[in-house]
Amino acid sequence: MLTVRQQRFKRFFDLSFSILLLPFVIFPLILLLLLAQISTGKSGLFIQQRIGCRGKQFSLYKIRSLKGENHKDAVAVKSHQTSLGRWLRKTKLDELPQLFNIVKGDMSWVGPRPDVPGYTDKLEGEDRIILEVKPGITGPASIKYKDEEAVLLKQQNPLAYNDNVIWPDKVKINIAYIKQWSFWKDMGFLFTSLSKK
Repeated sequence: MLTVRQQRFKRFFDLSFSILLLPFVIFPLILLLLLAQISTGKSGLFIQQRIGCRGKQFSLYKIRSLKGENHKDAVAVKSHQTSLGRWLRKTKLDELPQLFNIVKGDMSWVGPRPDVPGYTDKLEGEDRIILEVKPGITGPASIKYKDEEAVLLKQQNPLAYNDNVIWPDKVKINIAYIKQWSFWKDMGFLFTSLSKK
């Protein structure tokens, strides 16, 4: 488990790195938001409630990549993707607005991915250690399941496969990440994620 000092250092890095990057990404971000609005017919900024540190809900920002509203599983997601959205999701550029989530203090660069209500907030016992850290843009579970949508599309029942196979594995990976946390491991996860974009 991270000490108070480690959490403060992690926050210092998150904020510093984000502020350093913002001047370089702000104009590409505005352009992508405009293109997303044109391709989906809705606001280019997609906002969704996710579970954060200590189970508190927060508004997560993404670039809209799907048409319509009803995206219950991987099959629905694929059928509603725009051409731009497909590229955004593949390159993970749809997550660019989460820089502002980091600046606000909702998220970290590295940590467990924030889930929609019904998953992380329902954890029990030792598993709730995951709620003691800020969720991240990337992390060991995100790296392992970077092609999660493709994996789910191969399943007869994507939702059941996610709930019974992928989700429990992510919990184990995230618990190990928290218990074995180090700054240099975070840098390794961040580098791996950026190098595979």
